[in-house]
Amino acid sequence: MPALIEALKAEGADDILVVCGGVIPPQDYQMPLDTGVSAIYGPGTNIPKAASEILTLIQGDVAAAAAAE
Repeated sequence: MPALIEALKAEGADDILVVCGGVIPPQDYQMPLDTGVSAIYGPGTNIPKAASEILTLIQGDVAAAAAAE
């Protein structure tokens, strides 16, 4: 994940949200979050809730970009 985030930054695409999912132990969540992952979803995630959270993240990024202009 850190390599992906660094590659996005190198290409000027650091405005892309990175969301991770899969079998990642909760005790290992902090490292990806510290490197720029916006959200992590593990097995059993409530899909509608996750979708809502991701939409909120996207809306927040759009609002921040608009405010910066």
